[in-house]
Order: sequence, then structure tokens, then C-alpha cells
Amino acid sequence: MTMTGLDIFDATVQKTMPWVNELTKELGWENKHQVFQGLRATLHALRDRLTVEEASHLGAQLPILLSGFYYENWRPGSKTHKDRTKEEFFQHIRDYFRNINPDLDTESLVRAVFKIMAQRVSPGEIEDVVNMMPPALRELWPEAVRS
Repeated sequence: MTMTGLDIFDATVQKTMPWVNELTKELGWENKHQVFQGLRATLHALRDRLTVEEASHLGAQLPILLSGFYYENWRPGSKTHKDRTKEEFFQHIRDYFRNINPDLDTESLVRAVFKIMAQRVSPGEIEDVVNMMPPALRELWPEAVRS
């Protein structure tokens, strides 16, 4: 089944939708648009916390469509966020969601996104990302990838 008539577009949509569908199921949300916005906001918060090199390594492992959103508005070399606490990290996502869903359970969203990432990104890359996190943020990742 072709959607766009362009194989590369159809392939990347097919590779991106399992991320959205799994996250929809994990969160128990009905609205896939909000699920995608949550994925996007969490990826941006994570990207902005990583070094340029590590952010690039992670982005290279995402489906093309998702990596496009991941890199959206990125300014490599600009100051990275040095969030040390969950609250500091969550605030970036809350700021993004303030007009979409002000009652967002940010911690559940982040844990769900990190769980999907741990399943869909290579273990070595996840290990590198987790090891760059301070202990408070490392704790948000599934236990299996923290050890």
C-alpha cells in the first residue's frame, strides 16, 4: 500500500508509526497528535541535554521522519541544558505543552518515551545516552538499560 507514491516517504512513515502506536498504548492516550507532540517534546528536551556529538549519534538512529522532527530548531554548538533534576528536565516539556495539555503527567510521558527508545535504538547508543545523564535523569530510563 502506498500512501504518497514516494517509497522513501512511505517507508519512513511505516518506520515511525510503531513508535507513535507503542507510545499511544503505553500512555493510554486517545489522541495520537498529542502522543506525537509528547514524543517530539521529550526528544527535544533530551537532545538539548546531550553534547552535539551524542545528539547526532542518537538522531542517526531514529527513523528519517522522526529525526527530522528531532533536529527541528536545533542549534548545534549553542549552550546545552545542564538539567540536574527531573523538575528542570520536565520544565522544558511542560513549556512545550502549556497550551496543549497543561495537566500533562510529564514523568509518565518521559518514562514511556525512554522505554520505547530503549526498545528501538541500539543498546550501545542508549547506554551512551544514559551514561551522559545525571543520576536523577538516569532513573527515568528502564532499569534494564541503567545497569
